Amino acid sequence: MSDGPRDRRPARRRFDPAGPVTGLFFLALAGIFLADGLSDDSVLPAATLLPVVLIGLALVGTVRILTRGRRRNLR
Repeated sequence: MSDGPRDRRPARRRFDPAGPVTGLFFLALAGIFLADGLSDDSVLPAATLLPVVLIGLALVGTVRILTRGRRRNLR
């Protein structure tokens, strides 16, 4: 006979890469803006910075959508 609840193993928490990817993106973006603000020259021209930001936001959104099943339902 089984002993009931003692047979169950605790649920393993799976790694969710959305948080670290989002954090790294915004840290890199903050670093670029900080370097741009502290230097006399432009680190990245606006014509380059805008596509980098938009592509980065798209990447972050894609990772969050693909990994949403790994996050717990907090409601």
